[in-house]
Amino acid sequence: MAELNGEPVSVDQLKTLALTGYGHFTSMRVEDGRVRGLSLHLDRLVRDCQALFGAELDPERVRDLARRVAPTEGACVVRVTVFDPNFDMGHPAAKADPQVFVTTRPAANLPLAPMRVQSREYVRDLPSVKSVGLFGQLLHRRAAQLNGFDDALFVDERSLVSEGGTWNIGFFDGERVIWPEAGILGGVTMQLLKDAHAHEEMPVRLADVAGMQAVFATNAAIGVRAVSGVDDIALTDDHPIIDTLRKAYMEVPADPL
Repeated sequence: MAELNGEPVSVDQLKTLALTGYGHFTSMRVEDGRVRGLSLHLDRLVRDCQALFGAELDPERVRDLARRVAPTEGACVVRVTVFDPNFDMGHPAAKADPQVFVTTRPAANLPLAPMRVQSREYVRDLPSVKSVGLFGQLLHRRAAQLNGFDDALFVDERSLVSEGGTWNIGFFDGERVIWPEAGILGGVTMQLLKDAHAHEEMPVRLADVAGMQAVFATNAAIGVRAVSGVDDIALTDDHPIIDTLRKAYMEVPADPL
């Protein structure tokens, strides 16, 4: 399912998005017509629209457009992409008229199997914005998979851990849940878990990973996913904290879309 402003979308309308890759989005897991952290998803879209286009976005209109394509039963992932079909890459400062493109895809059954990740030195452009420009993330994901891993984990030039390609990462050192203090995209699932479970935020270096009792990834599509290895470091993927966090996340009340 794909609609632009509530209407069937044409190839011509998507041409600018495909050729420039300038825009932003959020992806929501919708279960029986409800979304955990719906207000956070809408807030993100409003904030990022202002950051990229200097334009206001009506969150209730976005909600209505997303509701049109989401089934009322079962689970799916609804992605809301905001872009300007008339965006001119030669004049990006021109007044923008951002539009709302809504698509759906099947949702995976949770929980997902543990994954192994490879550290890659990379810092996204404007990490706080969920940009449609995924070139760097996918380039490093591809490289990690060619090296036998499931995905890439980003570190900066000082080996400080930040995030994965499309997910946040968290740690458990035996006493506390730790979220890395770094330039990252603040994920909705991460924020819901921060609200639901005690935690600390601090810099985490790649060398610190070996001392962690558990490592996990989070985003709206995967929930809480165990990480079974980082580079050549093997990690426990069935630590009780993983189930504790999954339970805390699943108990977050979901809002009607």
